[in-house]
Order: sequence, then structure tokens, then C-alpha cells
Amino acid sequence: MDVLATSAVSLPTSVKRGSPNVLLVFPRFNQNSFWSLRASCDIYGVRCPAPPLGLITVAALLPPQWNLRLVDRNAEELAPADLAWADLVFTGGMLPQRPDCQEVIRICQAEGKPVVVGGPDATSSPELFAEADFLVLGEAEGIMDRFVQAWEDGERTGRFEAAKFKVDVARSPIPRFDLLRPGNYLYIGVQFSRGCPFMCEFCDIIELYGRVPRSKTNEQMLAELQALFDMGYRGHVDFVDDNFIGNKKNIKKFLPALEQWQVEHGHPFMFSTEASINVADDAELLAMMGRANFFAIFVGIESPDTNTLVVAQKKQNTRRSLADSVHRIYAAGMIVLAGFIVGFDTEESGVAPEMIDCIEATSIPVCMVGMLTALPGTQLTRRLEREGRLLPFQDTSSGDQCTAGLNFTTLRPRREILEDYRNVLLSVYRPAAFFERVRHVGSALRKPALRPNPNAPPEPRSILPRIAKRDLIALLKVMIRMTFIRTDLTVLFWRTLIGTARENPAALHAVVIQMVMFLHLGQFAKYVIREVEQQIDAIEREGTSKQSAQASPRSRVLVRESGVP
Repeated sequence: MDVLATSAVSLPTSVKRGSPNVLLVFPRFNQNSFWSLRASCDIYGVRCPAPPLGLITVAALLPPQWNLRLVDRNAEELAPADLAWADLVFTGGMLPQRPDCQEVIRICQAEGKPVVVGGPDATSSPELFAEADFLVLGEAEGIMDRFVQAWEDGERTGRFEAAKFKVDVARSPIPRFDLLRPGNYLYIGVQFSRGCPFMCEFCDIIELYGRVPRSKTNEQMLAELQALFDMGYRGHVDFVDDNFIGNKKNIKKFLPALEQWQVEHGHPFMFSTEASINVADDAELLAMMGRANFFAIFVGIESPDTNTLVVAQKKQNTRRSLADSVHRIYAAGMIVLAGFIVGFDTEESGVAPEMIDCIEATSIPVCMVGMLTALPGTQLTRRLEREGRLLPFQDTSSGDQCTAGLNFTTLRPRREILEDYRNVLLSVYRPAAFFERVRHVGSALRKPALRPNPNAPPEPRSILPRIAKRDLIALLKVMIRMTFIRTDLTVLFWRTLIGTARENPAALHAVVIQMVMFLHLGQFAKYVIREVEQQIDAIEREGTSKQSAQASPRSRVLVRESGVP
């Protein structure tokens, strides 16, 4: 990246005019959110969880003669020298990045640099980014060529919008992984498909990418992995697909090729992804994923209440035992991370015990429990607008849907929902409860033996010591922190670690990963609980104020005389 920047600065002006210096700026995510994983990043000596896959894909769509530089504000500062170098700035991202994306626009325009904004948040809410010079909305592969032509024709403002769900992802280029500094990240993302076949009312994926999953070819996907391998990257790779099994036919064609590639290369990568819970219905598919070295799946469980799932149009989670489904995934060698939501219209009073029971029955340690949020452009938002119940979206700079949800008038008392939410967090992130679930997962995991390849080329000597040193340092940091710093976790940590080592040593790596995540999630749960309790207190104060205002003058006098504040 530095070589590219240096050569770009030294080009003659006449060449630079045809080959602009393009600065790609990835806005900051909320620093205190569920997925910021700050303690995990500290343990592994990295700066943030994952790099900007969308932005480096955009980079690959730009003309090869254009000079590119990437600044990820989650990992590094946007320096004045970067702005001075740039002729043009690309930025954009997801909703949690909105405040910083708007700040990037302001900074760049103050320096007289034209700004191009795209990504899912701008696509869903373009009016919030109207100050940008260019808006590039929708999937980049369907629009970037028109933007490039407009720029080269001398246009300096414009709005370009791709037709929805029309992009052929089989023509998407290999992302510009060379622009990254892999040492900044816990893992690197790739994408095999876009879209999801389901109709969940609260989900914006189907509004952005459609209900017909579109997949890359096997050769295309393996070329991306080869590019990562060739640049020396080893370790965790996340398939960021909206639903990895959205097109099961294509996935079942891809997984054997992925397994073979892993065997031939000595299994350099361990994979994670997101999939619907019905992945557990297909034993053959689970076995394929295990043999390809998938170790984790995020599933959206949302609610244990069948009626709620039906009304929210998440019927794929009904007609099944959630606990049995999750344990089938464990039996295939993969841990489960899950999403849960509090605040549906159909919830009964006291939903907390049922949700807690579901989490304990499934033994899922890492649970993203959030409040229902009406996201821009979703069926839920359109319905709430029709019903006159939609409220302005709350500030997203302090957290995520864990603190900024319920942006609508609720059908049951808001205080009840907040209390249920708080009670779920208090229970599932109690250290003893969390570590007990980790211990159960450690017992249940059945990691398949990976097929060796005696003909696989040996790893370069420079890579093996680096990986071994990184993992050893991380393990020592965990031991120190959970033994001498977090003394409240010492007994739980060692009991879980030693118990897993004795019962199922193949599960040790997965168990350690989940315990490391608790260092962040336990603290984050405390933060969210404090925020929720402040909201509950505000509701109480508002109720007391209304009661006081409605009281007769004589009753207010009696209250003052009684000494009650």
C-alpha cells in the first residue's frame, strides 16, 4: 500500500489527471457495541474485528490505473497527508457507522475533496447523505462503471442507482486484499452469495439484496481464498453471506471443492458464517461444512415463542425443537452463536424466563440479545408507519440495537419490555451461567478429523513461527487475565479449560475462543444493563411527573407537607 501511495505522488500532473488518487475511508463502528470485541482484539494483539470487504470490492471495480489508498478508521487515523494526497474520497458503510460516515463527509468537504458515498446505509437512507458530492446506491457491481465514466467525463456531482437484485455476482472481481494490513484484524471476510429466501418482517437483507440468493462460482471463490493464501494470511475467514445456505444446491456443489482446496493447502483457514437454523435439518450439509473446517455458525433464533415467530414471518424457526437443532450443529463440530430479540408485538408479559430457558436448553454461550428495531426500508417499518407508531430512529453512536432499539410505540408497556430485556442479560451473562454453557458446548462438540494431504506443500518457515507465537501469546494473555486480573473468573476458567482438556481436547480451541469473548461480552452486558435501567428510571420519573401534574392543588400540598420529593 505504501509503495502504491509513493508512486502515485511522484506521477506527473498530466498522468494524475487521468489516474486520480482515490482514498477509500472506512468509517468507525460504534466503539462500544456487541461486535466490537475489544477485549478479544486486545488478547490477539489486533485493532478491530474485520476489514472493509465492501470497500475493497469497490476498489477492485475501479480502473486498474487509478491509484488507491485505504484508511480504516477502526484501525488507524485519517491523517492530513492522506487527504492532501487524494483527488477523490470513497466512503460508506452500515447503519452503526452512520455518525462517523457523516463526519468523514464533513472532514473531506472542509478540505475541498469530493466525496462518493455508498453502502447499505446510504442505499436505505440516501436523504441522510445528501451532502455528499456523489451517491452510489445499490450493489456496486451494477453501477460503478457508470460512475467511473461520469468522473472521467468531468462530472463532479451525481447520483447513480443500481437496479435491485440484478447484479451477477459471478462477475464480481477478487477484492483488493492487497490494500489491507491483515495484522490489524481478528479475521478476514469473503462472500459466496447475496440474498436470503426468507421473509422476516424486521430484516433489511431482503430489501437490499433480494430473496433469490445469487452465488459466485466455485472457481471464483477459490481464487479469492488463493489470493489470501498467497499474501501469507492464515487463520479465521468469515463467509459474510446473508444466509450461507440460502441456495443449498450451490453450496453443496461448493463445499466439496472447498474441502479439497483446504486439503491441498494444508487447511490454512478455519471458517465461520451465518445461516438459518434449518441448516441443522441436513446432516449431509453439516458434515460437508465440518470437513471443510467450519467452526462457527451464527443463527437468528430471535424468540422461543412460536406465535411471535409466525407473526414476524420467521416460520423456518417453527415446527422444530430449537435445542435439538442446535445440538445437531454441535455434533457436527461447530459452535453456535445466536441472535435473540425482545420487543415483538406478540410477546406475552414476562417473556424473559422463556427466553432464558431457551438459551440454557441450547447451551449457546454467545447470545446477541437486542431490542426490536424498525430498520429503514423493512416490512416492519412500513407497517409501523401505516399504524402511526414509528418513532425517529435513536442515536446510534452509543451502542447498537442493544441500546438503541424500540424506535416505535410498543403495544405492551415499554417499561415491561425493558425489564424483560434487562432480566435476560442479567441471567445469561452471569459468569457462572456463561461458563457452564461453554462447558456443555465443550462436551457436545464432535470436531471431525480433517483429511490430511501428504503431498501438500510445506508452509514457509516465516509463517509457522508467526502463527505459533500469536496463538501462544494469546493463550498466555487469557490465562493471566482470568487468573490474576479477573479473579472472579479464575475458578470458572480453569474448571472449564481443564474439564474440556480431559473430556474432549479437540474442542479446546473453540472453548477458549468463547471464553475470550466473555471478556468483552460480560462487560458489554453490564453497560447495556446500566443503559436500560436508566431508561426504566426515566419512564418512572415521567410517570411520577404526570401523576403530580394531574393531582389536585390540595393533593400537591399534602405531598409537599409529607416530605416526599
